[in-house]
Amino acid sequence: MKNLNIYKNKKIIITGHTGFKGSWLSLWLNYLGAKVYGISDKILTNPSNFKINSKNIFKESYFFDIKNQYKLKSVIKEIKPDFIFHLAAQALVKKSYHDPHSTFISNSIGTLNLLNSLKNIKSKKKCSIILITSDKSYKNREIKKGYVEEDLLGGHDPYSASKACAELIIKSYIESFFKKNNQFRIGIARAGNVIGGGDWSDDRLIPDLFRAYKKNSPLIIRNPNSTRPWQHVLEALNGYMILGQKLYTNKKLHGHAFNFGPRNRSSISVIKLIKMLNEELKNIKWKIVKSKGKYESKLLMLNSKKALNHLNWQCVLKTDETIKFVVEWYKNFYSKKAIKMSKFSIQQIEEYTKIIKKRL
Repeated sequence: MKNLNIYKNKKIIITGHTGFKGSWLSLWLNYLGAKVYGISDKILTNPSNFKINSKNIFKESYFFDIKNQYKLKSVIKEIKPDFIFHLAAQALVKKSYHDPHSTFISNSIGTLNLLNSLKNIKSKKKCSIILITSDKSYKNREIKKGYVEEDLLGGHDPYSASKACAELIIKSYIESFFKKNNQFRIGIARAGNVIGGGDWSDDRLIPDLFRAYKKNSPLIIRNPNSTRPWQHVLEALNGYMILGQKLYTNKKLHGHAFNFGPRNRSSISVIKLIKMLNEELKNIKWKIVKSKGKYESKLLMLNSKKALNHLNWQCVLKTDETIKFVVEWYKNFYSKKAIKMSKFSIQQIEEYTKIIKKRL
């Protein structure tokens, strides 16, 4: 973890800083001593992990839609960042069916606007850009083999397709404008399903479960046998930051994509994850409702050997440890004797860091 010291005193832009992953990443980078700047359209949920953890951690927060390419370029030129983590996205599969147009605009054109803004900035200052796409960028063939970075991209649903489109845009811009550019180094991160405290999105398993648990009502499950590479949010963010650090010091990684997911044996079904959570919480109620019509992948696994070989990254938490991290966060949030949540979140980052040092 000592390599993450590279972020101390560095200027870092995080797009999507008000989201679940963006707010955790902002907190962690601030903890490492970075100068963090955020760009988001709005705060999407209430409660919000951004509101819980954001006090005094940003040098500046900018609120505008990244469709505004002029504003985006202006902010980047003003800050002169050392790193950019691009997480701004419409991240929900179900919502992508209800509003496919805005999903493609946000996920595909938003990425295009960022890259186009960078293309038109002339500076001698080095900057590493980590573009977060998704494991759902892969054309899913429902096979038990974990997808590797060279596998075919594609998507049945609008969310997956929008992420695959973003990847094609990224590759095109790297080849056309950034291949021999010494100023910008670009890396692509594809992570599996992340879970953790502070996620309040609709139609996601963990926040839906805790909302139902709090109300003593049953959790509605659409696809109990769908299998996912579940991992704690800190595992994926650690991978993003290591990729950023390696890009900054090793130009050979420029243009590379990396998977960040647990070993395939850690991929478990929705119903098994719920039963494991029930061992911690007790008395979870659930109801299985047959999914109506819309496609949703049943089996999705990643092969993350490239990240292990080139970045020395791998998931270190066991599934029961991941669940314990999640449950303890929400329990503290709902407790009348709760520790201040920003402090509690930092404690989880510190605990996770200690586990990494023991196991890697």
